[in-house]
Amino acid sequence: MLSGCKDYALIFNGEIYNHLDLRERLPDTIQYRGHSDTETILYYLIEHGIEGVRDLNGIFAIAFLDIKKGKLYLARDPFGVKPLYYHTTQNNSIIFSSEIRPIKAILEETTINKEALASLLRLRYNPSPHTLHQQVEKIRPGHYLEITLSDRHAVLKEHHYIEPVPKTRSYGSEDVVRIYGQKLEEAVKRQLLSDVEIGVLLSGGIDSAMVAALASRHYKGKLKAYTIGFEGNFDEDEIDDAAETARILGLDHYYKKISFPDFLDTIEKCCHIVEEPLATTSMIPMYFLSELASQQVKVVLTGQGADEPLGGYTRYKSELMFSHTPALLRGLALPVAKAMRLGNENAVKGAKSLNIKDDVKRFLSVYEVFDDQEIIQLIGTADRQSIKSIDYYYQLLDCRRKESTVERMMALDTRMNLADDLLNYTDKITMHFSMECRVPMLDLELVSFIESLPQRFKVNMKGGKLIHKRFAEELLPVSIISRKKKGFLSPTNRWFKNEASVLKEILLSRGTTFSEVFNQVYVAQLIEQHEHGYNREKHIFLLLNIYFWLKSLNQKETTSSFLHAQ
Repeated sequence: MLSGCKDYALIFNGEIYNHLDLRERLPDTIQYRGHSDTETILYYLIEHGIEGVRDLNGIFAIAFLDIKKGKLYLARDPFGVKPLYYHTTQNNSIIFSSEIRPIKAILEETTINKEALASLLRLRYNPSPHTLHQQVEKIRPGHYLEITLSDRHAVLKEHHYIEPVPKTRSYGSEDVVRIYGQKLEEAVKRQLLSDVEIGVLLSGGIDSAMVAALASRHYKGKLKAYTIGFEGNFDEDEIDDAAETARILGLDHYYKKISFPDFLDTIEKCCHIVEEPLATTSMIPMYFLSELASQQVKVVLTGQGADEPLGGYTRYKSELMFSHTPALLRGLALPVAKAMRLGNENAVKGAKSLNIKDDVKRFLSVYEVFDDQEIIQLIGTADRQSIKSIDYYYQLLDCRRKESTVERMMALDTRMNLADDLLNYTDKITMHFSMECRVPMLDLELVSFIESLPQRFKVNMKGGKLIHKRFAEELLPVSIISRKKKGFLSPTNRWFKNEASVLKEILLSRGTTFSEVFNQVYVAQLIEQHEHGYNREKHIFLLLNIYFWLKSLNQKETTSSFLHAQ
């Protein structure tokens, strides 16, 4: 979109939920051509400069061009819901896109980023600005690039516009629940603004149920809800729970069950769509969920984004244990866990992390899929990048201002693995089906309020999302609230155990790019460990992702590039 004066231009992907409020702050002299949020953003940035992106409450990737000054700005929303990739060429050009494929199509070749591969194996995703392509980077969440085009060579400067984590404030117990409920309802109401029908991605848990309940209050019409389950008898199947929620809330409910062959056949498709390998198995059911919903609606709401700021994951209990366990006992945790031969990966990682005093190193230990020695075994390269990525945000968010270390971890999770893992595959897959996925739990005002709350309202040794669940009691019946948390998971633990021969046929094949990059002897050991009861499902799923990602590249180019990098 070009401004009326022809001095400014905007390319915009996303949705700004407070754009009508922003429009009221602009001069009355502006002559608008329509009512879109794109036009509002254009004139808001003309009036306030690129720093005006701070005020945008929504999801976005933006390119803003100031023609007079010869400046181009590329900006990504604070939580990284929308991806934004770029490449600078040797002939003084810059290419940017919401996907990697268009950039690759323009480049003659790309080489594998060896350090990013090691970091991927460690963290299960590549944190911004890195990708597996040496020539392609992505804008960090809450950052923008300033590109000076008037010089002989384009000059790039990275700026951040996100603020440090808010200071903790004091609230009364009753007031805080009321305020939380108001802010969550306002967030959902804002995101119902649409010219097309809206649906809800419904699991069996309380997050999507709360979003659906609040949306039903303000939506004109009957909401449609969508759920994915699994053929066979699996604990991960949420169809029955979701069906009960839909019946209670008066939603039209649609669902589909998938099998292991469906799952396996779709991994390669998802690798192509998401473009970045991940260890998160839930991206496969997201594919089928998006396919199902897109047959009827073009916009969906999701409960995603509640666990990170509100402390919903089990790793936050481990971090609380670190704060409350004497140093002597912390040192005994890992030997005890190993002696008991625990097959629970989270338990072993939690025990291992308890003896690490430094926050960033301890968080890395909790996050890691493969540890550093395993990565060296797999690809002969150590991971030096992951700790730098975590420390960058730790310093930027001024995490030490938070008294509890668990809140520091939650702040990092909200802006790192949420952005470049869960939100990344969600956006890519839903957009593949021409559908927009909105995340009310990541409303700017709501998250700012949550992060200002004392820890006791969010997480303790009994569990997380405390204030969330307290407000849920005013919205939902006990039958929904008291359900055991399942998460948006796949039954890959059993599938990979039962179908180990299929995994070996894929990952241990000779003559593939994967076989030239990875130590297949060690890969075979991982599959066998999983067969014998030690849960390696994340590790195996990540390797499958990387296998298909490598397969999608030109084999000659990939192999020679990797060996050259070595």
